Amino acid sequence: MGDDKRFAAVVALAQGMAAAHTPRESWRAAALGACRALDGSFGALSVWERELGRLRVLVNVGERRPDEEEFPEAESYPVHQFPEITEFLHERWAGGGEPNAWVETAEGTAAGTPGYHHHRVAALRRRGRGCCLVAPVVLHGRAWGELYVARAAGAPVFGRTDADFATVLAAVVAAGIAQTERLEEARRLAFTDALTGLANRRAVDVRLEEAVERHRTDGAVVSLVVCDLNGLKRVNDTLGHAVGDRLLERFGSVLSLCGAMVPDALAARLGGDEFCLLAVGPPADEVVKAADELCRRAAELELGEGVACGVASTEDAIGPVPSARRLFRLADAAQYRAKAMRADRPVVAGREGPDDPVVRLADEPTPERAQRGERRRFRGRRPPGADREAKHTDR
Repeated sequence: MGDDKRFAAVVALAQGMAAAHTPRESWRAAALGACRALDGSFGALSVWERELGRLRVLVNVGERRPDEEEFPEAESYPVHQFPEITEFLHERWAGGGEPNAWVETAEGTAAGTPGYHHHRVAALRRRGRGCCLVAPVVLHGRAWGELYVARAAGAPVFGRTDADFATVLAAVVAAGIAQTERLEEARRLAFTDALTGLANRRAVDVRLEEAVERHRTDGAVVSLVVCDLNGLKRVNDTLGHAVGDRLLERFGSVLSLCGAMVPDALAARLGGDEFCLLAVGPPADEVVKAADELCRRAAELELGEGVACGVASTEDAIGPVPSARRLFRLADAAQYRAKAMRADRPVVAGREGPDDPVVRLADEPTPERAQRGERRRFRGRRPPGADREAKHTDR
């Protein structure tokens, strides 16, 4: 391959990784770009998990064998089976060398160092490959993992120039991984509440839009729990905001714990003293059960005054849910009713008969400002039957 083609291959690899939106896409772009650049038939990218002493395969591309998944869940190898990774990067490299790539063949060493390694040779033979290139990936000055490219049996064996080129490709991959990590960190910060570590409102908005779209297309059950932590203002005013923040953190932990009762539920802080759980798939009753447990545990928190909790689910009698906004309004209205009733259990939209007060409140065709005023009035008065329903003491 000429210099121009090699340069074009490097550019293509870098562009592929830069265009990736997720770590998986980035790993795949790295392995596929290197495989193409080196005229390989198979490529893989692995990470060195130091704490476990193993190389874990992140992605396999190209001509895969039946036992080689594209994104394997459990394909890993003890590092002692491949001592060149630790030896080369922590002894030879530390002594002034470079993290250069090397070649292995099904017949033994063909070029480069550190030499013959029977585990790699055995793998080549077992999978019908004739040779492979192994390029250490160094990130932030430390061994991160390896880039692996193989050719089929009978194809030309990699040479020294291929190994040198693979070293360059590994450096490009390292730069791409560093960029991906920065983007992931930025994405995590953008969708995470800094105080509690839960998802934030932005994350809920995105996930809820996707969930409602699934409901429209395939009928998936979408359930939303909105809750308001009682007593936070009193704590802030009397004990200080640091204590109030601690209460929010503790409630966030309780919310996370109860959310774990529902598969794949998203626990989030919407802002201030408002939190939510979003579930897609499980029956509404499972979500209501988790919300009930949330109310029970919140009542036991020191300093707090429990939680007002509302639930809205597409599985209940709430009418059509054409948008995420309507489901959110229903859950929000249920939470306000729970607040007004001083209920110590969740209020569930659509479960109080044909003229359900929560559905009626959520669907009132009033401007947003007027609706907020109506909600304030709703919160300030005792709904009919509240004296009978407000407290459940039979638990």
